[in-house]
Amino acid sequence: MSLSDAVLSGASPDELERTPLPSHFTAAHLRVEDEGAFADYAEDADKDVRHTLHVGEVPVPELAPDEVLVAVMASSVNYNTVWSAKFEPLSTFRFLRSYGREGGWAARHDQPFHVLGSDAAGVVVRVGTGVRHWRIGDHVMVNAAYVDDQEPISQADGMLGEHQLAWGYETNYGGLAHYSVARASQLIPKPAHLTWEEAATIPACAGTAYRMLVSDRGARMKQGDVVLIWGASGGLGAYAAQLVKNGGGIAVGVVGSEEKAEAARRLGCDVVVNREEIGIGDDTGDDPAQVAAAGKRLGRQVRAAVGADPDIVFEHVGRSTFGISVFIVRRGGTVVTCGSSTGYIHQFDNRYLWMRLKRVIGSHVANLQEQVECARLFEQGGVVPTLSSLFPLSEVGEATRLVQLNQHIGKVGVLCLAPERGLGVTAPELRARIGEDALNPLRSFAARPEPVA
Repeated sequence: MSLSDAVLSGASPDELERTPLPSHFTAAHLRVEDEGAFADYAEDADKDVRHTLHVGEVPVPELAPDEVLVAVMASSVNYNTVWSAKFEPLSTFRFLRSYGREGGWAARHDQPFHVLGSDAAGVVVRVGTGVRHWRIGDHVMVNAAYVDDQEPISQADGMLGEHQLAWGYETNYGGLAHYSVARASQLIPKPAHLTWEEAATIPACAGTAYRMLVSDRGARMKQGDVVLIWGASGGLGAYAAQLVKNGGGIAVGVVGSEEKAEAARRLGCDVVVNREEIGIGDDTGDDPAQVAAAGKRLGRQVRAAVGADPDIVFEHVGRSTFGISVFIVRRGGTVVTCGSSTGYIHQFDNRYLWMRLKRVIGSHVANLQEQVECARLFEQGGVVPTLSSLFPLSEVGEATRLVQLNQHIGKVGVLCLAPERGLGVTAPELRARIGEDALNPLRSFAARPEPVA
């Protein structure tokens, strides 16, 4: 019996340990020979990620003492997989080469292939000699923050370390695969009432949103705060909307279509604004006059609906919206940002920042304690997974293309070793108490609604 068969049959920890490791495993990966695939394309050309994403065999690496090998049951697509497959803004092979030059165990990451994926839920099948708190057979989720726990600053906040990397983006052997390699300091206990594919949507996006809004390192949201959420039906925004409602805030979602508006309402947004109705396009952020005009239109709608300007703006769109975010947040309010999917170079009128005493906070993924605190909210039923579409690993190109074109709602999941949806639940009573429909608020918005088998 293969190790994969042993995992799928529910083999005991002793049986898993006795079953030999495979020499190779199936993974979604890039190839170094494709690094220049889009070099001659115009800046605004369609760089279709399906051309560079491959699914095939790669060798199993040796484990470092502080690492575990996870049999990945399910993963999900994040926007960094789009960046990776486009080789923009930098080729991720550049990250692997840089990391590999550190030598030692880091050298394993510098390969002619790059296994992608910054989310995973699965079963621990091997542990390094230095791993203390995890055992073979444990059900886990993987935090995307790849932290050097020997850096002094990591004892205060692992996200502040100079050597902190994004797992599966700046490192190799990520989660879109049958097996992945993670540090023990990345592991989070999987909520027992969730399926593999539901759990795999949590760490990267829900953890990021938690740090941005709830953590004392983020916006420190409090009860009654009005929070404007760009992309409130997307991977990040769908969790932000729930965290605002669960924390006693007022969620104002901005989305791009009526379908996405319905999804945002289902997630708990008190107010939903269609960005097309207020004239916000991809190039709005390049023109100060357009920014001010769009900000005034949006501000009027928000004040009419809730009676106040936003206390917090949840920002990850970047170039097209950042200037509006700075403009619209209330005097003394906070813009918290974790990304720039429409472009990294932002323009904004600094008078609105300094003269109205506003703050901009940069935020990136979440440290392990924040991830554990976030997972607790799922165990309590206050926050639920945002899975909509689900693809098999063999169709990871199609799954990533959906995210590239912003045609998805919520999170796009990928089944890796799991042969079908619905597996992995070990607390059926809790699941029944929360309710199947409550745990899958976005399933009806799947781009491909038929079951994956």
